[in-house]
Amino acid sequence: MSSRKLRLGIVGVGNCASSLVQGLTYYHDARSNEPIPGLMTPALGGYEVGDIEVASAFDVAAAKVGRDVGEAIYCPPNNTYRFAEVGRTGVRVERGNTLDGLGKYLREEIEESDEPVCDVGDVLARTGTEIVVCYLPVGSQHAVEWYAERALEARCAFVNCMPVFIASRREWRARFEASNLPVIGDDIKSQVGATIVHRVLTNLFRERGVRLDRTYQLNFGGNTDFRNMLERERLVSKKISKTQAVMSQLDVPLDPDNVHVGPSDYVPWLTDRKFCHIRMEATTFGGLPLNAEIKLEVWDSPNSAGIVIDAVRCAKLALDRGVGGALVGPSSYFMKSPPQQFTDAEARERTLRFIAGNDEAAPRLVQ
Repeated sequence: MSSRKLRLGIVGVGNCASSLVQGLTYYHDARSNEPIPGLMTPALGGYEVGDIEVASAFDVAAAKVGRDVGEAIYCPPNNTYRFAEVGRTGVRVERGNTLDGLGKYLREEIEESDEPVCDVGDVLARTGTEIVVCYLPVGSQHAVEWYAERALEARCAFVNCMPVFIASRREWRARFEASNLPVIGDDIKSQVGATIVHRVLTNLFRERGVRLDRTYQLNFGGNTDFRNMLERERLVSKKISKTQAVMSQLDVPLDPDNVHVGPSDYVPWLTDRKFCHIRMEATTFGGLPLNAEIKLEVWDSPNSAGIVIDAVRCAKLALDRGVGGALVGPSSYFMKSPPQQFTDAEARERTLRFIAGNDEAAPRLVQ
């Protein structure tokens, strides 16, 4: 295999995976000297989008297991925007391990495959998978940890797009560092989504001397992610992740009663569209009030795909350079709950330094 190829394993062939795989086709011939809407970084460390290829994929749905990835990404309940025709990839979706990956609402919609669970570690090794991207449903604590174990066994980098804390937990970071394997996480921060907009405005208030007193962020949509999150027990880590991402921009965190950041409801006819409403109540010069309200509408899954394209290329650079453990700069730029929080401007600068090879030789664990 060409050393310039970057071989991905995808865990969970849902809407986010669909957008990612479609994007690999849509941007396959993109070149770094062209203005390209939708991509933050056409070429990253010498890797272009066309260098990324899917090597393996895992799911539990009967409608997807056994199909080519290029077919499975369009199978219900996937309902994201179809912006590229992928065609056959030659990669079969294998039967993964369910564990706690399906909550009660998803079980009403998804029929589990009756195929036996495959040897995931063997598939990763046999297919030459280098980087595992985790797209499991919110609340899949045991399943995410199980796949992180398989990535370590198969000597793969791990990009955790879910709000299960892997890169941000000291014991998991230490294990990836001991194995000299990179990990980026946790919980993908969309390109221009609810969290980054809320973070940037919160930081703007702080930098301009405006005291944020109360704020909320209410999100709703019609994809399986929102349906899954109707099961409030599965929302604990998600709400922590989103709240920390915003509150980390303040010198003095708000009282918990004065902040609400999290999913709100499921509206089926919205499909993969997500609506976000943000309100910020603040105090400015002379003790006078300042209130801001923002409404954001996006296609939820495509909004994260470009970030993953950059994240997996950063993971590949770390593999090339022999750097293991949590990649602090890229994690802080691409994820809501990284090992260490910075402002988005500093996170971007740290990521650019990492890409250029000017970052520290090895990541420092945050104590």
